[in-house]
Amino acid sequence: MPKIEIYTQPFCPYCERAVALLTRKGVPFEEFDAPHGSQARKDAIARSGGRTTVPQIFIDGRSIGGSDDLMALERAGKLDTLLAG
Repeated sequence: MPKIEIYTQPFCPYCERAVALLTRKGVPFEEFDAPHGSQARKDAIARSGGRTTVPQIFIDGRSIGGSDDLMALERAGKLDTLLAG
């Protein structure tokens, strides 16, 4: 299984949507609370190449983007392949 990390913040509907999809897929993931101004948010920005929005999702250390990007992978039938490692 690949290592999946997701940086989120409270009350973020996009974060909730991404977490819900990963949960439905039954894959383990690590969630980081990354509200504006936090060290976790700074880490997510640095790791993602400057993206400042949440969620930021990483699979095996590779940035795949945010919620819309995750959903696009799912619609294209590519997400399961990434999650299978």
